[in-house]
Amino acid sequence: MGERKGVNKYYPPDFDPAKHVSLNKYRNSHPLRERARKLSQGILIIRFEMPYNIWCDGCKNHIGMGVRYNAEKKKVGNYYTTPIYRFRMKCHLCVNYIEMQTDPANCDYVIVSGAQRKEERWDMQDNEQILTTEHEEKKKLETDAMYRLEHGTVDQSKLQRAIPTLSNIQEAQSAWKDDFAINSMLRRKFREEKKILQEEEEKDLALQTKANLSIPLVQETEEDRRLAALLKYHSLDSYEDKQKLKRTEISGRSWFPPAQAAAGKATNTLKKLGLAGKALPPKALTGGSHIAIGHLGIVRRKSREGPESLRSAGESMEHGARTGGQSCDSAARGTPQQSSPMADSDILLAEGTASTSCSVSLSSSLVADYSNSSSDSEVD
Repeated sequence: MGERKGVNKYYPPDFDPAKHVSLNKYRNSHPLRERARKLSQGILIIRFEMPYNIWCDGCKNHIGMGVRYNAEKKKVGNYYTTPIYRFRMKCHLCVNYIEMQTDPANCDYVIVSGAQRKEERWDMQDNEQILTTEHEEKKKLETDAMYRLEHGTVDQSKLQRAIPTLSNIQEAQSAWKDDFAINSMLRRKFREEKKILQEEEEKDLALQTKANLSIPLVQETEEDRRLAALLKYHSLDSYEDKQKLKRTEISGRSWFPPAQAAAGKATNTLKKLGLAGKALPPKALTGGSHIAIGHLGIVRRKSREGPESLRSAGESMEHGARTGGQSCDSAARGTPQQSSPMADSDILLAEGTASTSCSVSLSSSLVADYSNSSSDSEVD
């Protein structure tokens, strides 16, 4: 410590080694600095270590053996030529001060004030520990031959009883006798485990990179492998088969719209005219001859004439509708005198087409005005 403090020190210009001898004398300071601030009172501050477990009288807390304190050390007496020192320190848990002093007679420490010793004493004979031979017994063994013989016999009987236990202890210690071999074996085991862990970490990192995962992976177990072997995930068709099936479906599809699209033209026409809520009855869509005035979307306007003229106009409208339906039917079927050599199926197909076109023409009629006319030809 002194050599370390004496290295690389700054010596002022007026420092004279012959006069000042050292820097401490030049500065009029003690080498222990703050620890020697009460040296004039015979007190030196040192680091004191608690020699045994105690209970603090101030806070009633337990202070374990080995706890260190800054204690004030001073000499309070002598035991023959051995000085007795007293140590005064403050508890780190409260404001209580603890005082202890040395006991050279019993090679121990004694608590003077501020604490109580935690008693952990036992009888060495009851604890089967080796007892130290007392001075009187040692003197008797040296002078009395019969006592020495009896004492040796008792010791031999104790040895015979302790031989099995000692053999077990020696056998257990022999396995740990060669420290180098045990250390080498332990380090070899650690290297193998570290290599395995590194390989598993690389596999997990590769799997996380491939699957774009950011969650940590756990280690596989035998139960996980058995459960994974029981599960089978497979697709019925591959991607190529699905694409081939889709192309076949597209190539086999008809270029023309289905038959239901012709029947839906009337509905589309009504939607364009804003009459989607007033749909035609099934008979009108299938080419029926009876069509009411309300189904054609005709709006009656008020006339200057009375209700009689309105009634006659409605009747003429119904008569014209019937006549128009019959004309459509006759146009589709043809006159009875002009027969066609077509087959029955072709005739039915022509009738269906004519009826559909006739119904579409009737449903797409505009609003009629009956205010100034009542003739059937004008309505048509």
